[in-house]
Amino acid sequence: QVQLVESGGGLVQAGGSLRLSCAASGRTFSNYRMGWFRQAPGKEREFVSRISSSGGTTYYADSVKGRFTISRDNAKNTVYLQMNSLKPEDTAVYYCAADRGTSGSFTSPRVYDYWGQGTQVTVSS
Repeated sequence: QVQLVESGGGLVQAGGSLRLSCAASGRTFSNYRMGWFRQAPGKEREFVSRISSSGGTTYYADSVKGRFTISRDNAKNTVYLQMNSLKPEDTAVYYCAADRGTSGSFTSPRVYDYWGQGTQVTVSS
């Protein structure tokens, strides 16, 4: 089992940057593919980014491509989301999630087995 704890959210002006962190418990973190999702009020949880277990492959939603960067440090059991050029529409609760290898589209929340509690990101205009 993996426990995930996000941090780094906050209030930032449009055009600013934030770096989210997700610390994982357990000795098998390096076996998991990790993802970031977000959920705005009244909307469904949506895929933001994903990184392979080794960190060598990354994926991004079109809405954040070129602005966000996902990375991981397996020695520290941590995955990061660097968010630059933030826009008001990026406002949401951001969640990290761990995938053991469940089949299905990696953009679907159903593929992920463990979730953090979320961290609020608010971008003011």
